[in-house]
This record gives sequence, structure tokens and C-alpha cells, in this order.
Amino acid sequence: MTKILQINDLFAGLEEKELLHGISLNIKPGETHILMGPNGAGKSTLGHVIMGNPSYEVTSGQILFEGEDITELSADKRAKKGIFLSFQSPIEVPGITLSNFLRSVIESNPDRHAEILNFKDRLEENMKVLKMDPKYAKRDLNVGFSGGEKKKAEILQLLMLNPKLAILDETDSGLDVDAMKTILSGVERFQKDKTRAMIIITHNTKILEKVHFDKIHVLVDGKIAKSGGAEIIDEINKSGFEGYLADKK
Repeated sequence: MTKILQINDLFAGLEEKELLHGISLNIKPGETHILMGPNGAGKSTLGHVIMGNPSYEVTSGQILFEGEDITELSADKRAKKGIFLSFQSPIEVPGITLSNFLRSVIESNPDRHAEILNFKDRLEENMKVLKMDPKYAKRDLNVGFSGGEKKKAEILQLLMLNPKLAILDETDSGLDVDAMKTILSGVERFQKDKTRAMIIITHNTKILEKVHFDKIHVLVDGKIAKSGGAEIIDEINKSGFEGYLADKK
């Protein structure tokens, strides 16, 4: 089976400071992997490097997407190939409505033009799943949105764009119980397609009690300190990340 994402011994940094030190990771279609770790561990950095954020520089290693080397590929080209990254703090974009933003992204990809025919129906359906007021579709992207509505708008983009690989960067942060349930309903909807894959970046084990996942990776100081299954949740709940920090000393 071809891996959706394969990362080989990746070293990367920001402004000449190395932040990732030899990361290797393999994700197959249908899998959801969790990235956890203390603040500053490199979780979000890894997400941005996979997405191709030009602020970060890969100094060594390789990123393969569906078997293709994308290490040097620009972020927009990675997006068109099917990689999606949500943001911890979604920015406001005055002058373009949420609906027009989504439509323009789909129209920019020649392979997806047919999706415009049922765009309105899909938008309405996905907004219902996320319990979003239809009026938000006509509002400028994230402008005046509450924190919870911004996170819903991110998941709406996920469902509308239906990428091959979705990276959710602390989408659960700052959400109340009801908003969390709504967000997770969108995540579950995406996970039903077993040709897709997902990376969830979080430092909160609570979300892992509600979402299906296949593997957890604990990052410490830009390295994967441990990979495993649900047993890691118990370790973190019992001792936090201190045990992993000690292991790296």
C-alpha cells in the first residue's frame, strides 16, 4: 500500500535555528496520527514544514506525498495535490466571503471544476453538520467570528476541500464542550473516507477520548521521543510530559 505521507530523517528550522532533528514518520490511507508534546516541542513546526510554509527551511531529509518527493514543492502546489493545514489562530480576511473563498479555491484547481455544480448543496449540508448559521457563508472570512466559529470555519474548509491529508493544528484549543462535540462531528465525517489521512496536533488528551486514532507520537525538543497507542494517553495523564523530557536528558 502506497503511503500518503512518508517523512525520512527530516531536519528543519526557522531563521537559522534548527527546530526538527531527524523526524521520520509514515502515514497510510485511512489512518489518523496524533502529535503531542510540551509547548515548543516542534509539533506545529512539523505541520508547517509538511505544508511547505516558506518561513521554514528543510536542511536535510525528505518528505514524500503519495510516493512523490515534495520536499522542495511550494505550499500552493502541495495544497493542490491535496494537503490541508488548519491554523491555531485563523486570520481574518476582509473583502472575501467564506463562501466565495471556498468556491475560488475549488475553481483554482482544474481537476475539481465539476464540484462547482453542487457547491451550494454541499456547503449547506456541511454547515448543518457543524451547526453553523447559514449567514456565516456570506460574511467576510473569519471577520468578527468568535473563536469557536473560526474553528468551525476551519473544519468547514476541511469538509468542502476534502484533502487527501489533513493536518489539524490544535483545533480543539479554547473550545467549550458543545463546540468540541460539533468540531469532532466534522472530523468523524472526514475520517469516513478511508482513502484520506489525518494528523491531529494537540497537547490535550481529552480530545483523544472522543476521536478515533491509530497512533500517537510524542515530540520532545524536535524529536519523536515515543510512538505508540492508547497506552500513551495513560502515561501522559499520570505524569504529563515530564517522563519523556527525562528520557531525552
